[in-house]
Amino acid sequence: MQGTKITSTPLAGRRAGVLGSGRSGQAAARVLHAMGAAVRVVDKDAARLASVYDGTKEGGLFELVSGEHEPAQFAGLDLLVVSPGARVRDIEPFLPADLPVISELELASRQVQEPAIAITGTNGKTTTASLTDFMLRRAGKKVFLGGNIGTPLSEYLLTEDRADVIVLEVSSFQLQHCETFRPRVGVLLNFSPDHLDYHASLEEYLEAKLKLFENQTGEDVALIDQTLRGEIEKRGGVAARVEWLTTEIDFSTPHLLGAHNRQNLEAAWKAVREMGVSEEDARAAAYDFEPPPHRLQIVANKRGIIFIDDSKATTVDSLVAALKAMDRPVRLLAGGKYKGGDLEALRPLLAEKVRSVGLFGGAREVFEKAWTGAAPVFWEETMTKAFARHMAEAEEGEAILLSPATASFDQYKSYAERGNEFRRLAEEA
Repeated sequence: MQGTKITSTPLAGRRAGVLGSGRSGQAAARVLHAMGAAVRVVDKDAARLASVYDGTKEGGLFELVSGEHEPAQFAGLDLLVVSPGARVRDIEPFLPADLPVISELELASRQVQEPAIAITGTNGKTTTASLTDFMLRRAGKKVFLGGNIGTPLSEYLLTEDRADVIVLEVSSFQLQHCETFRPRVGVLLNFSPDHLDYHASLEEYLEAKLKLFENQTGEDVALIDQTLRGEIEKRGGVAARVEWLTTEIDFSTPHLLGAHNRQNLEAAWKAVREMGVSEEDARAAAYDFEPPPHRLQIVANKRGIIFIDDSKATTVDSLVAALKAMDRPVRLLAGGKYKGGDLEALRPLLAEKVRSVGLFGGAREVFEKAWTGAAPVFWEETMTKAFARHMAEAEEGEAILLSPATASFDQYKSYAERGNEFRRLAEEA
């Protein structure tokens, strides 16, 4: 198809469906059309479907179906592509028994020829993918950075520009419905309970992550957190050459805080090394790299108090990493839509690092039950009020840290909106 990288029509005469009309679903629909398929887009939300397709070229090309799911929405399809976040088990009662279901990542990867570095894990994916991209670009490589980080891989196929290397942040949602996806370098940074509101069990979540290595061969590389070694070996290992990730790398990184970022750095370096990047170039890039927003980002320094935005810390493990990275007493802001994890295990770390905990928003009872007595704990309805109480007590040499250990959806549209409000509060303090 002119203007894309798709040069054949393997789905000519076939009917393909796309579940979801977000950015990923839109790109998948366009790729399916370019591959020759007749495309049906299914979305419960009629208003969202209309806002995307009304008055557009695709709106006339695609069959648009909205409303509560029913068998008729999926009847007659030869293939269904699901957007990230769409739980297949919710629609299984309506699907034909033999209908193949794949993710947008799987669809696009079948057409991509360039070597890929794919990065997953419960925490640290975006930082590591961004750092990997930064190192490759500093070494003169043309890079496509996408996946869960914001730009679907399908969008890469819809342009004519060629990259030397594909760098992908990949989620369990995307991996769960992959069949043939095979990255040249697969990275599993860590694993801890998360997304149990999506996955049926912790085992299902882990199995989705491990699909990253399922199609790799001895010609490929798997970079895996050393703490997972026993689990990987118990399951029979992986076919790729494995290197276990530690925190022992000696690159200088003035903008990356904490031991967990040392492991992220090691993963990025070992990944780009496979693409021909020299250690000299990698070291220089690591020194200059600044993490993406909302990931242990120092956003202000007032009266000797530093303000650190770690709003992306939506899990208990990410809060642990943040506290371990602190080298000064902490006034902690936490709370929101709790996703699970062992809060009580943090009690010794709270006692060591935290002067006071300001809870806000949802999950008050869960946090208070787990933490009362380990550090002074108070609750306010909003982050603004909790921040103000911390400011009234904070002293020179301390840090006010937003590291919520929760999703943001009780009070905010996203972790970014939550982090941006924290930054505003810090700048106005």
